[in-house]
Amino acid sequence: MIRLNLSAEPRWLDLLPGLRLQVAPVTTAIMASARADASLEGLDEDAPKEVLAVAMAQAVARRVVTDWEGVGDDEGAPLPVTPEGIDALLNIWPVFEAFQEQVLGPHLVLESEKNG
Repeated sequence: MIRLNLSAEPRWLDLLPGLRLQVAPVTTAIMASARADASLEGLDEDAPKEVLAVAMAQAVARRVVTDWEGVGDDEGAPLPVTPEGIDALLNIWPVFEAFQEQVLGPHLVLESEKNG
């Protein structure tokens, strides 16, 4: 069974200890827009799939992350959400993996055992 979440409201995710992201729902329109992102067009067609995965995650995140907690500059001052900040955040491996699992994973793979 596929469970539908009909809410269009952003939700808070505890991505890692001390890091929370507020994310809008990942819709078909978001995924299509991310796939057409200019950052993906600039990738070499022979780029490793891992490079493509990071670029795609960054493209989606730039569209769905609306707020965050626990992100600061090198002096610890809170940073506002910006496209550059989102890209830098997802260049941190544990953050990328958690984003893939918690935000993108449910939309990329439907497993009836986990969704039923």
